[in-house]
Amino acid sequence: MRTLRLPDGTEVAALGQGTWHMGEGDRPVAEEAAALRLGVELGMTLIDTAEMYADGRAEEVVAKAVAGIRDRVFIVSKVYPHNATRRGTAAACERSLKRLGTDWIDLYLLHWRGSAPFAETVAEFEKLRAAGKIRHWGVSNLDVSEMEGVLAVPGGAGCATDQVLYNPERRGVEFDLLPWCAKRNMPVMAYSPVGQAGRLLRAPALRNVAERHGVTTAQAAVAWSLRHPHVISIPKASDATHVRENAAAAELRLTDADLADIDAAYPPPGRKQSLGML
Repeated sequence: MRTLRLPDGTEVAALGQGTWHMGEGDRPVAEEAAALRLGVELGMTLIDTAEMYADGRAEEVVAKAVAGIRDRVFIVSKVYPHNATRRGTAAACERSLKRLGTDWIDLYLLHWRGSAPFAETVAEFEKLRAAGKIRHWGVSNLDVSEMEGVLAVPGGAGCATDQVLYNPERRGVEFDLLPWCAKRNMPVMAYSPVGQAGRLLRAPALRNVAERHGVTTAQAAVAWSLRHPHVISIPKASDATHVRENAAAAELRLTDADLADIDAAYPPPGRKQSLGML
């Protein structure tokens, strides 16, 4: 599995696993945990979750998946904005640690901007890092101006990543956020790389690309997100078949003709766009 480096040099898998909607009862917890564990065995050792997902039950699924192999897994979790305060951050982190069944979170993110000042949240993140509760921290759903605000506060230079919505339908981050982060050796984490509600899976351009390579449209979408050297992609898969398909997408190299076809259907941004968010 190809890896990327966080700003401090830590290597992480370029293709990870998402858990949004896990723990909601759509599938047995044991099946979801087994899917995540298979993903780890296939090299997708980064698992992304959040206290918001299924009110913490997704973190409990992750706990079952990594039992006995914790040292092999890079766990990412996120704190609600209303918890990312001077009094709330440490308590929220402790709850996540308990649900995850671990002594540390590898990367702890502010889920989106809330009312708490960045200086306050960053100060609490740095305290958690000093205490060994988290090893890195970052943000999610922040645009360039907000990222500049984070880096401007004391300790802000410790920000390791920005997790954002990124797929062929939602590629506004290419105009400014991706270059901004790349200039600072800060990888961007792409959530929902295959889109929402299956729209991208029905897209003729992606379908044609997939057919040329003998793969699924979801694999073509994941490969598209991975084409960028500073992007970590975190698709979700709840069953073994989709997990294996996602892992195989890491080996798929799209051609210039493939990329041109996707660009024709979903043009790259020519101006600043509002940051997409789900």
